[in-house]
Amino acid sequence: MDRRGFVVYGFGATRQCVARKDAGADMVRVRSPQDLGAGVVFVTIGAAGLYFGQDLAFGSSARMGPGYFPTILSYLIIAIGLVLATKGLATDGPPIERFSFRPLFAILAAILAFGFLIDRIGLALTAALLTIGSAYARRDVDLKETLLLAAGLALFVVGVFVYGLTQPLPAWWGR
Repeated sequence: MDRRGFVVYGFGATRQCVARKDAGADMVRVRSPQDLGAGVVFVTIGAAGLYFGQDLAFGSSARMGPGYFPTILSYLIIAIGLVLATKGLATDGPPIERFSFRPLFAILAAILAFGFLIDRIGLALTAALLTIGSAYARRDVDLKETLLLAAGLALFVVGVFVYGLTQPLPAWWGR
């Protein structure tokens, strides 16, 4: 589009180009790229659920098969995605933000560390260390706040899973 509001078709360096004043009128305008992107992701996940669950027997409402719940859930996810995508075309919203790798790597490292540390040092210390480690997904980390959260979360997790639900998890190192 040039500065006069004309959409120019053709190659930029050539003089042979076609200009139409109303060319933008027949194009779909994305007003909220975040909502449209989220809608596309939801529709893709729902379609993948339908694809991977197609070999499971659906059954009926009275006698549900193993594919009943995944299929219904996949259709609901697709519906949510379509609503979000429509909202992205209809209402104004924020642009898509720049992608940051720091939170992705911090959370992924925390998940992998949980699997590695849970049997070695127990649930309490693992929860505390992972809370401290995953806090660094943010840029501005307050160490005092993080340590208090880690201590509280460690006590809560041990209380709920080890003592409340009696899960066979080591509360401390060495079982």
